[in-house]
Amino acid sequence: MASLDDIFTTAKNIVLALNNSAQTALDLSGRKNSLAMTTTTLVSAVPGRLVTVSIVVAGTGDGFVYDASTIAGATAERKVVLIPQIPGMFSVGMPITYGIVVAPGTGQTIAVTYS
Repeated sequence: MASLDDIFTTAKNIVLALNNSAQTALDLSGRKNSLAMTTTTLVSAVPGRLVTVSIVVAGTGDGFVYDASTIAGATAERKVVLIPQIPGMFSVGMPITYGIVVAPGTGQTIAVTYS
């Protein structure tokens, strides 16, 4: 027969596992957002996950999302997502190593969710 300590330890481990699952779900669905960007913006200077890109206003030029921790670091080899001239929301779900820089295209208004 299990002791009371064993039962409490098991209950604690179940609660911890449920909490970890909830935190992971939040990370995957995006904990933060950055709205109404019309110019190149440093969204996050730390590693994380880019979850969605929303094109609010299509504009006349494509934009890009870069894996960079500074605007100056947003170079061609750091491009990770093309932001097309099509209004709508696009799931990305991409891990980011350095940070997130969003550079909307000409006339675009962009929003992103990230963790």
